[in-house]
Amino acid sequence: MGKSMSGIPGYIKERVEQLHKSIEKHNYLYYTLDSPEISDYEYDKLMRELIEIEQKYPELATPDSPTQRVGAAPLKEFTPMVHRVALLSMDNAMDRDEVAAFHQRVLRWLERNEITYCCEPKFDGLAVEMIYERGLFLRGGTRGDGVTGEDVTGNLKTIKSIPLRLRGSGSIPEMLEVRGEVVMFKKAFHELNRERIELGESVFANPRNAAAGSLRQLDPKITASRSLVFFAYGISDSTLLALDSQYAILSRLGELGFRINPERKLCHGVEEVWNFAREMQEKRDVLPYEIDGIVIKVDSLVDQDLLGIKARSPRWAVALKFPPIQVTTVLKMIGLQVGRTGTITPVALLEPVRVSGVTVSRATLHNRDEILRKDIREGDTVIIQRAGDVIPEVVGPVISKRPAGSKPFEMPDVCPVCGSDLKEYNERDEFKKNRKTVSIFRCVNIACPAIVKEQIFHFASKEALNIDGLGRKIIHQLVERNLVKDVSELYALTRDDLLSLDGFAELSTANLLASIEASKSTTLERFIYALGILHVGTVAAKQLALEFGSLDTLMAASKEELQKIRGVGQEIAQSVHDFFSNKQNKTTISKLLSYGVFLSAPSREKQRKTMFTGKTICFTGALSSMTRSEAKVLSEAMGAHVVDSVSKKLDFLVVGADPGSKYEKARSMGIKILTEDDFQAMMKGA
Repeated sequence: MGKSMSGIPGYIKERVEQLHKSIEKHNYLYYTLDSPEISDYEYDKLMRELIEIEQKYPELATPDSPTQRVGAAPLKEFTPMVHRVALLSMDNAMDRDEVAAFHQRVLRWLERNEITYCCEPKFDGLAVEMIYERGLFLRGGTRGDGVTGEDVTGNLKTIKSIPLRLRGSGSIPEMLEVRGEVVMFKKAFHELNRERIELGESVFANPRNAAAGSLRQLDPKITASRSLVFFAYGISDSTLLALDSQYAILSRLGELGFRINPERKLCHGVEEVWNFAREMQEKRDVLPYEIDGIVIKVDSLVDQDLLGIKARSPRWAVALKFPPIQVTTVLKMIGLQVGRTGTITPVALLEPVRVSGVTVSRATLHNRDEILRKDIREGDTVIIQRAGDVIPEVVGPVISKRPAGSKPFEMPDVCPVCGSDLKEYNERDEFKKNRKTVSIFRCVNIACPAIVKEQIFHFASKEALNIDGLGRKIIHQLVERNLVKDVSELYALTRDDLLSLDGFAELSTANLLASIEASKSTTLERFIYALGILHVGTVAAKQLALEFGSLDTLMAASKEELQKIRGVGQEIAQSVHDFFSNKQNKTTISKLLSYGVFLSAPSREKQRKTMFTGKTICFTGALSSMTRSEAKVLSEAMGAHVVDSVSKKLDFLVVGADPGSKYEKARSMGIKILTEDDFQAMMKGA
């Protein structure tokens, strides 16, 4: 500190000490235990008071003061940091057989019949080491090559889950070198990328790159603005804490104020290790951070010493790597799909590659604006991502591998299927949460074979008229052979028409004709949904059916009348009005009715109130006891409003197997989450 503190009043010193303890306590509760006790406003008051005192008495601004986390002056470059004890890398195991082989080697070396392992999820972040002297954080750096890394002390100080002074009771070594991983949670990663998009900056490919890029900023204030989290997983010298196991070391690090992974587990034998690996792989998509496997360590420190190390890796540890959710492959061509509303969607046609255990040869590119923003070109080596229930997408190109002479993508002027001119519209981008408008291109030829095929597929789907047996291959033949030119002509198909199709015999023909005939008797809401009106899903279709009661009344409704309906905003109202104003659509509807399609009016009986009445529910993941459609029907019968996305208006998220990103979003928003069993029990109670 340099200056004397003799002139500082005693009560000021005491208050500073109180503020230090209080702020660090609340940092620990919030950033390490996820259990805050005070509001952000109250926390900010404490921090402002400490800053004001330190500005008046600079001598009190000690290195372990919470105010030191805000970031020092920018550096010109990082200085090297040599690790006293090398940070060893670990051997990788790629499957069950390789884990079993590691286990057998350990048993053979130790001459044992059984062994206990300490297992943890393997973070996909940036490894660092921090040095503490007499309990105070002195300096820290990246792993680097294992021997020499970069000194990023100023940046590490900005991470609030890193204690500047060690906590807890018991003896603290004179020097302690703590190792761990700096990560960026998925939620923070997506928010950071959204901000960068709005600023016109390039986005990070994944949370690991974002964490590494944030920690290696020359300006610590930039690091401080990023939401980084540190998890401790070990120390350089296991003898310093006088403990006998890896699991005990983790527990002690938690007592000293570090965040440690709550998913850690002691596993007795290789079978328990494999069960833990399977459990972590199943939870991978719902964890708040990215993992790419599990770390398996012999728990006994005595056994670790006996096993020793080989070259640059320990014999007592191995990392089981999960199948990647991000891989690279070559984008052979940007194809164009035509949807049932004529929307042209770019699709990446790829060299087949395995992602998360699935072979992927196609991935979404969303729209033209997204392709241009990411500068994705045919021939590029691209990063492919697949996670949870999200379809594969192209994260971005690897510019360094771009072939010479590549050209930026250009949307063609005509439909790739029928050759008609494309029309450009500005619409909200449903892919982006900030809902910016993007350019959408549509084929406006309603006779386009691609549009007709998609309309028929939608019309025959389970939620619409439920024509069993009418799949894409059959629809493709019907349209290509000019047997069906719009959905109404399904009802004009004859036995001879179907027998002329590939793969059709008498029984399959009779079954499909019976299914088409049965679909003639349907409800108004199913019929509205089956028409495939832009933006009208099952929920909006039901509301329209209930409010207007008949197809004639709905078709005659004005935009103003439509907008008054719950769940029908300006966009849907415009779309419904435009659809029923189209002469071709009116002709198709008339033909459908002339073929005998009968629409039963919606029931207006007063619904009995239940605990679900008026509640909004969303389902995610695979349900085991019922289909998603059955769950929706059951919920609506109980008075609930079923939606497809998570928002603040949601009351319940029902979670099945492999729930994906909706689960994490709902959890972060404090929405009540129900398991399938919870949902079933509540339904029985209702």
